[in-house]
Amino acid sequence: MARWGRWTALGAAAALLATGCAGGSGGSGDGKGRTAGASASTGSSATPGAAIAPPASLTGQKLEWGRCKGTADSATPDAAWQCATLRTPLDWSRPDGDTIDIALVRARSRASGGDRAGSLLFNFGGPGGSGVSTLPAFGSTFSSLREHYDLVSWDPRSVGASEGVRCRSDKDIQAAESLDYTPDTPAEERAFFQDATDFGKGCAKAAGRLLAHASTTDTARDMDLLREVLGDRKMHYFGISYGTELGGVYAHLFPRNVGRIVLDAVVDPTAGAVGHAQNQARGFQRALDDYLASTGEDPKKGSREIADLLHRLDGAPLPASDGRKLTQTLALTGIVLPLYSEQSWPSLTRALAAAKKGDGTELLTLADGYNDRDSSGHYGTSAHSQRVISCLDDRQRPTAEATKRRLAQFERISPVFGDFLAWDTAGWCHDWPVAGQYDTPEVSAAGAAPILLVGNTGDPATPYEGARRMADELGKGVGVLLTWKGEGHGAYTSGDDCVASTVDAYLLRGTVPKDGKVCS
Repeated sequence: MARWGRWTALGAAAALLATGCAGGSGGSGDGKGRTAGASASTGSSATPGAAIAPPASLTGQKLEWGRCKGTADSATPDAAWQCATLRTPLDWSRPDGDTIDIALVRARSRASGGDRAGSLLFNFGGPGGSGVSTLPAFGSTFSSLREHYDLVSWDPRSVGASEGVRCRSDKDIQAAESLDYTPDTPAEERAFFQDATDFGKGCAKAAGRLLAHASTTDTARDMDLLREVLGDRKMHYFGISYGTELGGVYAHLFPRNVGRIVLDAVVDPTAGAVGHAQNQARGFQRALDDYLASTGEDPKKGSREIADLLHRLDGAPLPASDGRKLTQTLALTGIVLPLYSEQSWPSLTRALAAAKKGDGTELLTLADGYNDRDSSGHYGTSAHSQRVISCLDDRQRPTAEATKRRLAQFERISPVFGDFLAWDTAGWCHDWPVAGQYDTPEVSAAGAAPILLVGNTGDPATPYEGARRMADELGKGVGVLLTWKGEGHGAYTSGDDCVASTVDAYLLRGTVPKDGKVCS
């Protein structure tokens, strides 16, 4: 099942899609304790930027750019795009040891000579989203930035073409869709947690040693190696959703290397596993309320009707045209996807209307879109990578007992999404084979150049409040907040002229807006 319980990021690709188509169960901490993003099991120091320097064989490597090739999960991009492979240490505490390959993609800048500012790296979120497939697919959205930059993205370690991990077969993924992810009986609860254990074992078998070296901190260090190999003195970066967390961790580790960094759809760096789930419950419920109000329906009444529909599906899934069944969890995922973009709200109206008449086809189609399932029944691997990365990052392991005590609180926050998000905190990293690294990421970046944060007041997956908290955590004079009063996940891709011109002015000309600027 694709992860939306911690949709800090698959969000970016999901929003574009919507508009275009360790170990063991430990304590259930609240996430207030902080461990520096650098002090992970990779052997890195908590001092910003401190690590064993990579050898010259890595820093001096020459990238061999050539024509990109398609994969089973992505089409071949056009000739404007080139691909290459970066070698980076498997274990950053032993940078002269074994290496892994990181897949890269770029489009060269249209500028020449002194007008070229270097490379602009992109991460579209997840964690687990493929930059190699996403950037070419939506490159026109960022075309203006090619005036000064080579546009560059990559598949982070454990993702896609970069040692990508597949933890279970398509058949097993589809079988797991029949599980109850809001268990009501002891038997359903046992099946729920057994599935989590089985998924972790599958990831351990598929990833091998990489399972312990696929953290956000590892990827941030890969980014800095890439910056050096590309020949850039400073890191210029555009991170969306989970990509904002990655950007914050990078800034903490390498504050002196920060150039022009934009973080859009900002993750709350102060929220632990439970706090993040509660934030998302508020965010998705807020977006659902706005959607219902746009249809002329009372949000409270409409939410209750949707909650009742989901309750009925818990015991009696609806048939769909392809012979499959629309379960409660698939229906919820189908509701979530169009909330990522206001342009997709009409598809939610049609799907809900059909479901109320007994046809689950349209909601199931929406769920398949988010779950990266094609018409032949093949699933992509982004959800696998997402779990590998997030469970290595997050050391909190809320228990079933703690979750049950919180159910009423989650239901008060959201009658539609609360139950699922509460249980998700207990099941996502249950019995994970590798211990997590921190409660919340360290993103303080004293001395870094100004970083532009873009917060959207109607963002469902990364609620607006997180942008202000990220600004505070980055430090005085570093985090600069731009607010957009809009709907959907992210702001730059919304088409709003005010947001686009402000971000472009910052990236292309270095114009830092006043902290607190509002686009409406």
